[in-house]
Amino acid sequence: MNYGPYTTGPVFYDDYTTNLFHLNELYQNVAEEVSQNLSKGFGKEIPITSGIWGGTYLIAEPNGKSRRRIWRFYCMVNLPINATMSYRRNMEKFVGIYTSTMARAFEPHGLKLDLKMWGGELPFSNREMPNITIHLEDATGTIRWLRPIISWNAVSWEQSIIYDAIRLVRELKQNLDYDKGPTLDDPQEIKYMLQDVIITFLTLKEILSPDFLEHAEPIIDDMMKRFMSGLHEEEEIQDVYRTTLNNALIYGFEEGLRAPYLEHGLDILKFEEWPTEKINWVPEEMKEKLIPPVKNIINSFRENIRAARR
Repeated sequence: MNYGPYTTGPVFYDDYTTNLFHLNELYQNVAEEVSQNLSKGFGKEIPITSGIWGGTYLIAEPNGKSRRRIWRFYCMVNLPINATMSYRRNMEKFVGIYTSTMARAFEPHGLKLDLKMWGGELPFSNREMPNITIHLEDATGTIRWLRPIISWNAVSWEQSIIYDAIRLVRELKQNLDYDKGPTLDDPQEIKYMLQDVIITFLTLKEILSPDFLEHAEPIIDDMMKRFMSGLHEEEEIQDVYRTTLNNALIYGFEEGLRAPYLEHGLDILKFEEWPTEKINWVPEEMKEKLIPPVKNIINSFRENIRAARR
């Protein structure tokens, strides 16, 4: 079957689960093509990088197959900060080229994507240059939406998702502040929040303190088992929420992230105020610990897919 020029295999299986290697491959290839088109059109290099946002690749089968059906697709798209991209008309041109390319890339995989809106700002991102979203919906109902997140300074995809973990921790804390107590009532929203807790833990694991790991790992393992077995009952969902809140997991995430940045004069508790040149910046000591595990996961998916084809 011809999956088009953006992937080397199917994004979806017959049971509508997702191959996360091919999904990430698609995002990267779309970004590269759009980068080439914009660079040619503007007469200057416009580097763009992209990949999965949300860490679903962290909980997958050895060949990249998601363990459950994914209804909401997200990706990180990293753009350079320069005069060219500061003009709204040029951003409108980018959004037009990007969304049409994304729709074309997904068409062989059965989706029909339409742009519904763009320009929404994500909470806790840089005040001067906030992350903005693009929202596309799928007319076939295979997924509910695809939501690219535009982040500034075009670093590698792996680096950008590590940096964005700071913003995500700040966002999660709104509903996991020990002093405030439970703030969410809707079971589905609680489940999405808990999934982000798991993903944040797995993303940051190599920089978390040994004491916190000993405390948190049994809680995260239990949470993952509950997700894999269903986690549909409201009472059980609320129970997992209370356990996560009462065990103060969010503070361990903050501690792991805060110390390395403080050494460079940056406080994650004032994340929104950082200078724009520090958007998508990660200290070398963090990159050395956190980027290799992400690369190893994606590379293992690739090798296992290749082995299955031999």
